[in-house]
Amino acid sequence: MSETTNEQIASTLVLPYLNHAVRMYEARYASRGDIDAAMRFGCGYPAGPLTVLDEIGLDVVRDALAARYADSGDNLHRPAELLEALVADGRTGKAAGRGFYTYADGEVVADAETPGADDAPALRHEIRSVGVVGTGTMASGIAQVFAQAGYDVVVVGRSAEKAAGVRAFIDKGLSRAVEKGKLEESAKEATLARLSLVASREELADVDLVVEAIAEDLELKLELFRDLDRIAKRGAILSTTTSSLPITELAEATSRPEWVIGMHFFNPAAVMKLVEVVTTPLTSPEVDETVRALSAAVGKVAVSCGDRAGFIVNCLLFPYLNDAVRLHEQGVSLEAIDAALKEQAKLPMGPFELLDVVGNDVSLAIQKELFTEFKEPGFAPAPLLEQVVADGRLGRKTGQGFHTY
Repeated sequence: MSETTNEQIASTLVLPYLNHAVRMYEARYASRGDIDAAMRFGCGYPAGPLTVLDEIGLDVVRDALAARYADSGDNLHRPAELLEALVADGRTGKAAGRGFYTYADGEVVADAETPGADDAPALRHEIRSVGVVGTGTMASGIAQVFAQAGYDVVVVGRSAEKAAGVRAFIDKGLSRAVEKGKLEESAKEATLARLSLVASREELADVDLVVEAIAEDLELKLELFRDLDRIAKRGAILSTTTSSLPITELAEATSRPEWVIGMHFFNPAAVMKLVEVVTTPLTSPEVDETVRALSAAVGKVAVSCGDRAGFIVNCLLFPYLNDAVRLHEQGVSLEAIDAALKEQAKLPMGPFELLDVVGNDVSLAIQKELFTEFKEPGFAPAPLLEQVVADGRLGRKTGQGFHTY
């Protein structure tokens, strides 16, 4: 496949991604707007997948997928039933005036699915102070987000030294913003003054929201949530930033499962705009609405989804990355694949550049979870992805992944 063109490479990887997004919407896992916003703000894509489908033409994508399915027999290439139904109904996209969205004079216009002003979330519970458990990059970024937005933040680390490291991390980032003229010195000092850095979870007794951002280890998180249930006042929301672990299990470890929710920030949290707000079947609607409103209040874009592997972004992103590895296994060079996706799909990074940034070990773990959850043979991790992890080539963090740094 070394002679494959950039257009062919891009379509090979993009078409199943678009089909997967249709199936996600078809299952009512997330709204069309949230699916599109998730990929725009979580991955930096120029447009969400359902918008891309409308622009290309649903009939064009359906026909291309059908041809691919006839050749491969892979269920991931079989056009989604909703895609077939919309094409049959004449809703073939922007050119037809209607696809996933409705258009007039080439612009999206409101229709029955467009949220109205009355749909904006409101704070159903008062949030004045926030606790952050963890001292890593994600925890530090989340603490900065809330402190900059005017909330008092209690950061809990395993030691006073670890907790103090969070302040140093935030100070460094804010100082760079001051040097570039993006922030006043007074605003930096006010942000740092809102931080309380402690080594005891007991200091979380009076906060209104706890955000857990410790290691992705289920047993560690379960122990923490049992402890938070003991410590936190009644009426405090307990949230987790997990990107992959079952939030329902964390909720069931407490005596207040209706107060437990997912707040999946993206790294770096102070920069990335997206928060996936993940509800379990037990989460209170008022808690869900409060967290969505709070996300907006701190300058984030909140999207809603349920508790299943991958949520929105990872569920759409990692099968595409896995497909890229499989395409490379077939003889297409890394450089050609990366270049094709940046040129044809206008993506900010090629798939192998992104794999190395995320970490190939992280990517492999997420892909395994998706395979376990959805049982799709096409979601099985690519052998080469497993091999580079076994070889310790984890990406930028080890100096070598698919590329060398």
